[in-house]
Amino acid sequence: MKIKTLILLLLTCGGTAYASVQASGSQGQATDTQRTGQSAVQDLQQQAGQWGLNQQDYQRYQQLMNGPRGTQSPGLDPLSTLGIEARSAEERRQYAEKWVKQEFARTQKEMEFQREVNSAWQRLYPNTLAVNMGNAAGIAHDTGGRLALFVKSAGCAQCDARLSAVLADNRPVDIYLVDSQGDDDALRSWAKAHRIPLDRVRSHEITLNHDGGRWMRFGNGMMPVVLQQGENGWQLAAY
Repeated sequence: MKIKTLILLLLTCGGTAYASVQASGSQGQATDTQRTGQSAVQDLQQQAGQWGLNQQDYQRYQQLMNGPRGTQSPGLDPLSTLGIEARSAEERRQYAEKWVKQEFARTQKEMEFQREVNSAWQRLYPNTLAVNMGNAAGIAHDTGGRLALFVKSAGCAQCDARLSAVLADNRPVDIYLVDSQGDDDALRSWAKAHRIPLDRVRSHEITLNHDGGRWMRFGNGMMPVVLQQGENGWQLAAY
């Protein structure tokens, strides 16, 4: 009887200990899951905050990029995506203002760095034509040479801003549409939609061109990019 009682006692204690281990393991798994969930939320909030968005806005951006918009415009930034896919005129206006503020801040930082680059270039290589990373208009003004602007019609939120800067600069420019696929009608439609001045095209101050591989050869694959004709041939002017 004593032996039987001892066996039953051991079995009871063992079962209780096993149940305690199971409960502890379940609690640990629940804690890990909770921590993972909290980390994901924090990452989402951080990514949204970088663009001045809330968590719901950024989640909608992710959903849009997982759909047709992501296929049509891969790599499109959150503000442009949400603005293009806005559900109302007011929403579109809000995203447009956020985009402009972000672009203004980016341009200011690039201008400050460009000034330092210019100074460094003069110190280190005073007899070499400097490369301009970009300024308020996006164009270097050290020569009066002709410009070449490479843009594309899809998935490039910066292209329209760069085009406007080039047109406002009133310099002769050859515009290359890299995704026109040699289609003249597509090129004309793009030019009309972007209000390219017809009189400047007729006078050949502006030319409209299919790319034909020049972008990869001269523009180093950057988009958009502006080249400037100087004494030593084509130089990178802005991107």
